[in-house]
Amino acid sequence: MRERDSGQGSGRGGRDRRQDAPSGRGVRPNSGGSRPAWQERVARPIDYDKPKSPPIPDEITEKDLELGIRVQLKTLTPENAEKVARHLAMVSILHDQDPELAHQHALAAAERAGRIGMVRETVGVTAYGVGDFALALRELLTYRRISGSNDQVPLMVDCERGLGRPERGLELGREVDRTKLSPEVRVNLAIVMSGARLDLGQNDLALAELQIPELNPEKVFDYSAPLFHAYAETLSVLGRDEDSKRWRKLAERAEQAYSGYNEPEDEVFSVLEEIEIPEFVEKPVEREAWKREPRNDR
Repeated sequence: MRERDSGQGSGRGGRDRRQDAPSGRGVRPNSGGSRPAWQERVARPIDYDKPKSPPIPDEITEKDLELGIRVQLKTLTPENAEKVARHLAMVSILHDQDPELAHQHALAAAERAGRIGMVRETVGVTAYGVGDFALALRELLTYRRISGSNDQVPLMVDCERGLGRPERGLELGREVDRTKLSPEVRVNLAIVMSGARLDLGQNDLALAELQIPELNPEKVFDYSAPLFHAYAETLSVLGRDEDSKRWRKLAERAEQAYSGYNEPEDEVFSVLEEIEIPEFVEKPVEREAWKREPRNDR
């Protein structure tokens, strides 16, 4: 998607057509059959194949978008910022129930605010949600270039997997300093890196990718259940069925702890303590020389 000058110009690159128009003084009518170049540009036919922006219900306002996100739209004109905010609010509302329509709203926001990193991130995430991994990867790379953030690297790695390029996904994941990632992002990255190893048949290394400090049954966080599930699945692939069952049970208990279930917290932790904690490794032994949660199928 070509970046556009947000909120200014004609929408064809950010230039105002009035800069190209004649001043009206000392200009004689064109006596020939052809039009001046500036008139040809003005008379360019409408592209009827270009998708129209999806409608937004009147009751949806810019205030339906979180304030922290609205602040990032301050560089736009007030009118444009309001429209973009309403499209982004629709993305938030529709993301789970209608991913395709949410993606259309994200694209509409990008048409108006393509230079804002958060908007490009939104397009990338919604493209991932509808399975357009090529677009998702391109948009998330653009988001990282604009923002300098590595928070969406796990999604970028999974996009490479979706495109049938797990080796490139591993390379992308290894470029990141994981010590500078938040625990949640670090966990998501470990899960997709493990999935890429499984794609390549590197099952032992897939298990090693998951052996990070967050794989700790003594303390449970909201990111623990997906990590424990991934570890259980990889143990199953390796034929370690009993170990897999124990980690799967642990994952279920962790889910209950963060799902409002009535089981007491100390019971959850007593179950966790029964699980043998693996020795953690910072990186897999093998090293090749050559950014919605990641996909559930890993």
